Amino acid sequence: MVFQHKKFAAGKWQELSLMEQLGNIGSEISRALHWQGKDEKFFQGAVKRALELFELTLKDSRWKGRLREIVRARELFLDAVFGKNEYKTSLKDLEQYFFYFAFAHRSGLLDYERKNC
Repeated sequence: MVFQHKKFAAGKWQELSLMEQLGNIGSEISRALHWQGKDEKFFQGAVKRALELFELTLKDSRWKGRLREIVRARELFLDAVFGKNEYKTSLKDLEQYFFYFAFAHRSGLLDYERKNC
């Protein structure tokens, strides 16, 4: 597999907290939402990068107790992009869900997370 996020794939991803990882996934989902219906190449690029980050997160052994949640979020994302939308979840819904992880990280809650988790 050729990774778009080469530094992350080389191990830097495991240096990030779960909050940071999910916030980064949310950034790619936000990009996909922005390009959806406007530019297929940019849309597909953002989708591919989001899936790559999901995979890196799932491979991070620190989150083995959280795999169900991460896999479900990936499933909702895949259904919103490629599926029949049987879960009635849109990219906008997912962007909002992931936004809070990035917000918490930027608000300094990351320091709390690292000290207490």
